[in-house]
Amino acid sequence: MKTDLEIYYDRRAAEYEAIYHKPERQADLLEATTLLQSIFKNRQVLEIACGTGYWTQRIAEVAHSVHAIDVNKSVIEIARNKHYSRQNLLFEVGDLYEIPPLQCAEALFGGFIWSHISKQNLANFIGQCNRLVKAGGNIVFMDNRYVPGSGTPISRRDEHGNTYQTRHLQNGEAYSILKNFPEKTELEETLRPNANQLSITETEFFWICQYEPKQE
Repeated sequence: MKTDLEIYYDRRAAEYEAIYHKPERQADLLEATTLLQSIFKNRQVLEIACGTGYWTQRIAEVAHSVHAIDVNKSVIEIARNKHYSRQNLLFEVGDLYEIPPLQCAEALFGGFIWSHISKQNLANFIGQCNRLVKAGGNIVFMDNRYVPGSGTPISRRDEHGNTYQTRHLQNGEAYSILKNFPEKTELEETLRPNANQLSITETEFFWICQYEPKQE
């Protein structure tokens, strides 16, 4: 059974990339693209929650290969049907938590998934991601910073400190969506026990962290 979050992104698939057209975010998107391409050049990359393939396109330009997964078939179909200059991609409808640990990649990218993981489930999420990367590999997460006036306002906070937004589709449907906005210090405290060589880059609208996972 799909969660409300999965249903929301399934129904938002055709509208999703409008967020990348906001004029005030263009400089940050270019900076993020440059950084991600420098990290993933010639690497075998597993991309989780790939969505409609916006970042898949950019990573695939320089990576050795990209295995991109998402739980929603609707976004995978959009991603599959984009133009790619190289034949180095595999798209798959799949769940992060069902990937066998033996299928390890040299690098893992999770774009805009961290914010949808509840604070009480972050340790399990990080542990699973770490298990999917080979020794000496690296993990990169990218997500939004909260910028009043540019993003959807926070509508509520739960007893664990998770924040939520009320999101509306073009047809008027409304969904309460878990969306956390960790500060740099919180990211460092959360990742430090599981990460070597942790580095966090912040722009006005985004944060990008990269690290080498500690092996269990």
